[in-house]
Amino acid sequence: QVQLVESGGGLVQAGGSLRLSCAASGGTFTTYALGWFRQAPGKEREFVAAIGWSGRSTYYADSVKGRFTISRDNPKNTVYLQMNRLEPEDTAVYYCAAARRYSAPRLEANDYDYWGQGTQVTVSS
Repeated sequence: QVQLVESGGGLVQAGGSLRLSCAASGGTFTTYALGWFRQAPGKEREFVAAIGWSGRSTYYADSVKGRFTISRDNPKNTVYLQMNRLEPEDTAVYYCAAARRYSAPRLEANDYDYWGQGTQVTVSS
């Protein structure tokens, strides 16, 4: 059973940067598609970014395109989300997820099988 653990969240001022990490244990997700989602208070969970197994294919939500970068290190079983030019609207709990049935990036939460516990990102204005 794959377990995912996020880290790197915190409080940052608008315009600042954070780098989230998500490490897998209990297995390997080398061939899995990986993604990041977020959920703000009172809102539904939404897609942020996804990456295919090789790291060459990526997708981003329009709201983060050009500011966020998803990457992965398969030997380390880790996926990253580099977040630059953060805005107060980016405040949310961020979750990483792994889709064992897919190698290409997936945008739908239902396609993911494993989820982390989430890490809080707060952007002050």
